[in-house]
Amino acid sequence: MSLDLKHLDTESLPTEWTAELFGNIVDFKLGKTPPRAGSIYWKNGKYPWVSISDMTPHGVVMKTAEKVSQEAYDKIFRGQLVPEGSLLMSFKLTIGRVSQLGIPAFHNEAIISFRPDCESVNYDFLRYYLSQINYKDYQDTAIKGQTLNKGKLKSLEIALPPLLEQKKIAHILSMVQRAIETQERIIQITTELKKALMQKLFTEGLHNEPQKQTEIGLIPESWEVVELGTIFQKEPQNGIYKHKREYGTGTQILRIDDFGNDGDVVTKARNLVRLSSNEIDSYGLEAGDIVINRVNSLSHLGKTALIGEIRSEMVFESNMMRFSVDEAKVRKQYVFKFLNSPVTKKQIVGTAKRAVAQSSINQGDVKSILVPKPSLVEQEEIAGALEAIESKIATAGRKTAALQELFRTLLHELMTAKTRVHDLEIPRLELAAN
Repeated sequence: MSLDLKHLDTESLPTEWTAELFGNIVDFKLGKTPPRAGSIYWKNGKYPWVSISDMTPHGVVMKTAEKVSQEAYDKIFRGQLVPEGSLLMSFKLTIGRVSQLGIPAFHNEAIISFRPDCESVNYDFLRYYLSQINYKDYQDTAIKGQTLNKGKLKSLEIALPPLLEQKKIAHILSMVQRAIETQERIIQITTELKKALMQKLFTEGLHNEPQKQTEIGLIPESWEVVELGTIFQKEPQNGIYKHKREYGTGTQILRIDDFGNDGDVVTKARNLVRLSSNEIDSYGLEAGDIVINRVNSLSHLGKTALIGEIRSEMVFESNMMRFSVDEAKVRKQYVFKFLNSPVTKKQIVGTAKRAVAQSSINQGDVKSILVPKPSLVEQEEIAGALEAIESKIATAGRKTAALQELFRTLLHELMTAKTRVHDLEIPRLELAAN
């Protein structure tokens, strides 16, 4: 290895590995952004134009948020579309995000495009290798913001195993990547199935009863429609406001980012706040409490959580409201599921007080939410059916997280030769991927 390398520890690499500079193995091109002031370049856009937000790590760009016009094609880009199959890499702000181009397109000046044609470099190996470089080693500290220039890009140091080993490394990483994509598709499909199931369960039930028309639409004949306020055990209460300087130590405080848009059972909160004993007594959450977001953007308004078994004291923020229901009348799990359904969302959007930055609902709005009320047994059956499908989503989520961790580990280990391909048991990896 005769190159004067500054960042690559060649002493730790196997003797059969070599090293090369990025600029010596690919001919990359920088993109352009047509002037925004001249709408002529953007109006009636027909040619895809890639920005970093269109790229996903190790993904394929099949569509873009923006397109440029025929005028941009002719005058700005001179008709030189980047071919399908080219690799894209961001080198400003978000550095080192690598995607494959699945369509012919243009791209902006924060992205380079290239396609390795050197016989010593495998396409997929290079695609993965570029995503794990420590780009901070190459950034000019005198320049504000995260960016690389053309010279820095050319000087990126690439460790190169023999071509056959490159192909094997790329194959293993691609296999894990495909397994991740499979689990992500399962999550997406099952989530859509859950939405459809919620709509069906809360309007048709489980027993094929004849239906009747109500204020919230068709429901089974044996069901009632009641206002949420008539089934409370604990009246609604808004949460506590504390200045940001009070955060950091103390008691757990539930915030909106502690649970997802589709609702979660919460057992812990990520933030702590300093509180008096009186404040803890007044705002302390208990297992079985339901917490609903009362101030937010319209898309997040009404986001709801059920408090599970919490091991230490927990309060809730002022942009939330809490209450509990009388389980002699309704099951809390059923109410919790219904509050996260499209039927409830429609009601909340209809009563919300809207403003430019955020919308809100008050205690009266929450009390007036109309709830379809089947028998307690059928409530439990409906909640159980939804929990079963949520369990499948959660299982796929755990598999995805495990595979992503496996991918990150293999990416680092294989590219630095800390783990060699011949040391891996491929059948075991395939089993883990499935």
